[in-house]
Amino acid sequence: MHARGPRSAPTLPAACHPLPARCRRPVPSSPRRHRALPGGLTARGVRAFHRGSQPVVRSACATIHLAALRANLQRVRELAAGARIMAVVKADGYGHGLERVAHALAGADAFGVAAIADGQRLRAAGVHQRIVVLAGPDAPGDLAELRRLRLDAVIHDDAQLAWLEADTDPRPLRLWLKLDTGMHRLGFAPARARELHARLRALPGVDPALVLMTHFANSDVFDDASTARQIECFAQATHGLDGEHSLANSAALLGWPAARGQWLRVGGLLYGMSVVAGTTAADFGFAPAMTLATRLVAVHTLRQGDHVGYAASWQCPQDMPVGVAAIGYGDGYPRHAASGTPVLVGGRRAAVIGRVSMDLVTIDLRNVPDARVGDAVVLWGPQLPVEQVAAHAGTIAYALTCGVTRRVRFAEDAG
Repeated sequence: MHARGPRSAPTLPAACHPLPARCRRPVPSSPRRHRALPGGLTARGVRAFHRGSQPVVRSACATIHLAALRANLQRVRELAAGARIMAVVKADGYGHGLERVAHALAGADAFGVAAIADGQRLRAAGVHQRIVVLAGPDAPGDLAELRRLRLDAVIHDDAQLAWLEADTDPRPLRLWLKLDTGMHRLGFAPARARELHARLRALPGVDPALVLMTHFANSDVFDDASTARQIECFAQATHGLDGEHSLANSAALLGWPAARGQWLRVGGLLYGMSVVAGTTAADFGFAPAMTLATRLVAVHTLRQGDHVGYAASWQCPQDMPVGVAAIGYGDGYPRHAASGTPVLVGGRRAAVIGRVSMDLVTIDLRNVPDARVGDAVVLWGPQLPVEQVAAHAGTIAYALTCGVTRRVRFAEDAG
């Protein structure tokens, strides 16, 4: 590389640099109790290397923007036309952290989770709102746990109905009756709605205030005929039945006002993500709630014709600078991210080249010729929408944020 004068390297997001105290990994401090072993390991297997007063850790850091979560909830309120909001926090809050997301979204009317264990975590964290287990009970014994934790449950299968009818506990469970109007995943046939409504309301252990719900297969396509058919099917099946309605997910909130009902089930938009093709959540007034960033750990000059990475899958078209960043599929960055997937190096746009490996990714630095080791690399965030990265990787934004692994540090940006 050409010699460069001194300059200030662009930094990682403030919440990740310097390493926040809450993200620091504990390091044994007593050599008497934790005998040092070769290779920097203690008897407990924890690395005891330090840089100054802080432990040495990987650079990859996910910063969660709490103000963005709160602003996104307010934006949903503006669009909700008075409907109540269930904040869906499945998959550890779409990878953002279940408890931190729930606290940031404390203004939600309810939370939607995938499993009873998630409801238990939320109750332990002090969440008092309704918590809805979206897949319902998995076994008869789950009914007692639902009652103990004061959890709502979605009922979608005859096996669950049989458990409820055999149950002798009179404490009323709050239930959501799911109808399959076209998704063909979970739910009862719409023609059975009246029968099921009557059977559930007749049970002494069921709260008679049922919520009637369905789920859309294609609501992210705003002119899709199948979604219109699902809405009409639900309306016909539930006509004359007491109970609130819940149809709309994030995409339906944006594109299907007839589906709003009394309860919205909103996930991706709360995290600042869109699944509507060719859009980002910012197009609808939502802000990204996660920045995933790391640093350059190497910078090289390669020659025209040199190959990069496993399988020599990318060839340099000219002499060019190339950087290596400390992140890979072991951190949750998608292995299938194609050459050309955008990143930001020191705030300037660059691109992934070659195959993503477990710990590292290689970057074309022709647009950032003065880049150097230590420079910040943003994989996605407010200046680089995760939807754009997902499009290059052949997936959706939700899959990327849910896929961030445990070896990535998490930090919170309260601003």
